[in-house]
Amino acid sequence: MIIFLIRAAIYLVTAALGLLVTSWVLSDFNLMANGFMVAVLVFAITNSILTPFIFRMTNRYVPAALGGIGLLSTLAALIVAQLFPNGLVISGFTTWILAALLVWIVTTLGAWLLPIIFLKKRLAQRAAEKNQRLVGG
Repeated sequence: MIIFLIRAAIYLVTAALGLLVTSWVLSDFNLMANGFMVAVLVFAITNSILTPFIFRMTNRYVPAALGGIGLLSTLAALIVAQLFPNGLVISGFTTWILAALLVWIVTTLGAWLLPIIFLKKRLAQRAAEKNQRLVGG
């Protein structure tokens, strides 16, 4: 249960980082300070819900597009997050595409690197316990 909560916290942090980095890089991607937390929560929850749905639909109807699921769900989550007032404003077709790409890259890297950093001790402890069971019987 603790690992699940840590992973959820890591996902929220990576979503926040993805949105922040994108707002710093793209001038037409505006993240409002007073709606920052709402934008992050809406983006993270929407992305978490839409990813499995988009996977199922893509797998059923367009299997060749399975590699783009992360980008599609990121774009969809950005669309939903923008619907909430005072959080996120994105303007311009190019900005939408680049924003989806940048947020996806940052969240993917964060989801890959942050668990290694934060869960390293816990995973090492589990491995030691497993080795002890195997050796000790």
